Amino acid sequence: MLPTLRRKLEALADRRDELERLLADPAVAGDQDRFRALSREFSRLEPLATAMADQARARADLEAAQEMRNDPELRDLAEEEIAAAQARLDALEEQLMALLVPRDARDDGGLYLEIRAGTGGDEAAIFAGDLLRMYTRYAERQGWRVEIESANPGEHGGFREVIARIEGEGAYARLKFESGTHRVQRVPETESQGRIHTSAATVAIIPIEEEGEPVEINPTDLRVDTFRSSGAGGQHVNKTDSAVRITHLPTGIVVESQTERSQHANRDKAMKRLRATIAGMEAERRAAATAASRKLQVGSGDRSQRIRTYNYPQGRITDHRVEGLTLYDLPNVLEGNIDPLVDRLSREHQADTLAQLTRDS
Repeated sequence: MLPTLRRKLEALADRRDELERLLADPAVAGDQDRFRALSREFSRLEPLATAMADQARARADLEAAQEMRNDPELRDLAEEEIAAAQARLDALEEQLMALLVPRDARDDGGLYLEIRAGTGGDEAAIFAGDLLRMYTRYAERQGWRVEIESANPGEHGGFREVIARIEGEGAYARLKFESGTHRVQRVPETESQGRIHTSAATVAIIPIEEEGEPVEINPTDLRVDTFRSSGAGGQHVNKTDSAVRITHLPTGIVVESQTERSQHANRDKAMKRLRATIAGMEAERRAAATAASRKLQVGSGDRSQRIRTYNYPQGRITDHRVEGLTLYDLPNVLEGNIDPLVDRLSREHQADTLAQLTRDS
């Protein structure tokens, strides 16, 4: 490990010790917001401190085993213990390097999932519905809460556009690589000659804005329209203009909400999503400026980038951002079993970030 990386680890371990002292301070314990923030930071650093302590013990074991080499009767045992201690040290160094990867503060939070039909007409809308079902099933397995914020159904099923709010521990961390264009290759039900069609839908993953860090929006930059809700909700939806559509004029971002019964509640939900979208755009701009060479632009929202192909005739799903990332398990993936994809993308991002960290050291 490079000396500069070692010094970074030691600084983080020192910070963990400092946090332990602060959390024991009655003055800190009396400030709930500060105590909660410091507790979260402490829990993130605790695995690093544990790994460094394990590394120190493994290094001591290695030194003891090397000294045993001098005793002819213990030489064979010493060689075994040296090999075991060295393997342990190598594993711990890899673990510590992974813990050095800068953590995205948004990883623990939730997200807005936006899916829009692209090229392909009705088939694209149906595919957008398939994607929503895939992510919803995955969220259910994780114990996350999914709430549809707005939906524009397709004429023959699926959605022209659907936006959902997903809340749960680590939701953004698991789904942040899903932004981009998803392409499907299959025979539509309406195709009489059995020809394979290619359609597409775009996915955008927008982290929910953390409380306490509001994005300032000038009210004069907004155009607010109200209209009558459609969809579930009983007779109320057709009697009052409770739905809200907000346009942010400087960026052209349009958000709407119609799931609540009151105009005020819908406006509040729409504004939260607008703030999250603007905050996400700013974060993407900064990330693109500092990591333009990275293969995985986290949550870039670049919907022009084709990231994945779902090929029904072959039962194949291919992620184009990672060489060799092809699974012949399409039905299972569409049922929400996307961990093999998520895990591989997370590892690639971690390796990419570590490589950059090493070059900068």
